[in-house]
Amino acid sequence: MLIARKLSALKLKPILSLRFVSPLQRSQLFSSPSCSNPRILCPLPSATPLPLSPSSSSQPFSSKPTPPESPLLTRDGNYSEATSRFSLVCPGCGVHMQDTNRKHPGFFVKPSRKDSNYRLLTHLVPVDDESECSDLLKRGLVMEPEHQKSEENVNEKAQKPTVCSRCHSLRHYGKVKDPALENLLPDFDFDHTIGRRLVSTTGTRSVVLLVVDAADFDGSFPKKVANLVSATIEDNSTVWKQGKSGNVPRVVLVVTKIDLLPSSVSPTRFEHWVRQRAREGGINKITSLHMVSAVRDWGLKSLVEDVIDLVGPRGNVWAVGAQNAGKSTLINSIGKHVGGKITQLTEAPVPGTTLGIIRVEGMFPGQAKLFDTPGLLNPHQITTRLTREEQKLVHISKELKPRTYRIKAGHTIHVAGLMRLDVEETSVDTIYVTVWASPYLPLHMGKTENASKILEDHFGNQLQPPIGKDRVAELGKWVRREFHVCGSSWDSSCMDAAAAGLGWFAIGLKGEAVLSIWTYEGIEVVLRSSVIPDRSNFFEDAGFTVSKVVSKADQAANKSLDQSERKTKKGDSKVHVLAETSGS
Repeated sequence: MLIARKLSALKLKPILSLRFVSPLQRSQLFSSPSCSNPRILCPLPSATPLPLSPSSSSQPFSSKPTPPESPLLTRDGNYSEATSRFSLVCPGCGVHMQDTNRKHPGFFVKPSRKDSNYRLLTHLVPVDDESECSDLLKRGLVMEPEHQKSEENVNEKAQKPTVCSRCHSLRHYGKVKDPALENLLPDFDFDHTIGRRLVSTTGTRSVVLLVVDAADFDGSFPKKVANLVSATIEDNSTVWKQGKSGNVPRVVLVVTKIDLLPSSVSPTRFEHWVRQRAREGGINKITSLHMVSAVRDWGLKSLVEDVIDLVGPRGNVWAVGAQNAGKSTLINSIGKHVGGKITQLTEAPVPGTTLGIIRVEGMFPGQAKLFDTPGLLNPHQITTRLTREEQKLVHISKELKPRTYRIKAGHTIHVAGLMRLDVEETSVDTIYVTVWASPYLPLHMGKTENASKILEDHFGNQLQPPIGKDRVAELGKWVRREFHVCGSSWDSSCMDAAAAGLGWFAIGLKGEAVLSIWTYEGIEVVLRSSVIPDRSNFFEDAGFTVSKVVSKADQAANKSLDQSERKTKKGDSKVHVLAETSGS
């Protein structure tokens, strides 16, 4: 009775249930191997007891699933349905959300509760009623009354989802509020999170959307994923031919942002070029190839139809690609084409926008699911070393325009302070060099003997990025790579020297040449067949060349600087006059 007084009714329930148990069942209950601790009573199937002592090491038996441990600092997102029931996941980036610590990833502010009629503006009272006829009415102009807001119209508008503070800052201000918080998250382990599901011979059908940026194909091509998927296809196909269970992934290569390429590019030639580069990158078997533009809705219809046929009623679709390859933008555009499904994935020209796996349901028929995955970090891309402001200058957001030089041996072309080409030897008098990069990057052409002086005097200043002289040393060591090229025509470019995450030099010549490419140590530079054979009809002049946008920005900055200097000089002159007056 003393024990019963101290226990609550909930804890007393399993004890009272023993009253209706026979002595034989009671002895079997306490002698069960699962009940080794005599202080804890093992329940009957119909009972759900709690432990009598909070300090007990045994776990209570319950039909409810137990929440996972510390899901906040992970990148698994809401892949697992069990995890998403216990933790709130940001629908924009996939990070686990929390509202307790601003200095941890996933922080969000709970929206305040508002009255259902706050959009109807019924609480507003006019300051004064217009008693006389308005001037417009006197002049014979009758204004149509504005569409009155009603409850039906207000309710029809879909409510915006709650997102983390990072997504809110990216959507409204185009930048990350506190980039240091992302360092608290572990690196996205593709092999552990997604790779082990793809290589499994059992489970649902897998379709891999391999998303690659058309303007940075080699820099954004995920070679590690391509090799993993190709090896899985080969191994599982062998198992399947033996009559065993073999889940063979389907690879759909999606080349995004084709609107950034010039309209003169031949689709047939570009498709042949993509397949060749994909084979060299490690993909042995491509189920289908699609070239799309999520911004202009090019090629999305055929892509959606193809994916629906491949995934089936219960398969999984994995969108995989490098950072800033356009996966989230592609998924949002696909959602608009599939039954008007509106997704809320955050889009921003910032590498690493997606932080965790985001499960998107309802886009495909049946129980098929689409997963947006975090962008794969390619340390060989130059954008991984740049600041947010520098990345904006490198980012290509409009159709590429060629900038062509006709130069001789012993001359050099700089692309900002990030890349340089030296023409060392040629079998002909001159060669054509076309720069394909962001129009916001300044160029310089001059003699190779002055290249070291250009680096010392203009890197970080007139050649940006890097922005600032201090940033030049932070980017790493300036190293040289040598390439031998040959061509058979003056009319078009034959070879490209491409730097990952930046752009490329297109070389046109009828003969042979020895070139040197300078960039920072660790940045990938590849020599490939030319993707865009065309060049500009006009040649750039020697010296510094910048875009009109940058020129106007520099003029505005110099104008404001001159004005401030003039004000300073006027202030100094007034002080000097006052000093002379007081001295006299």
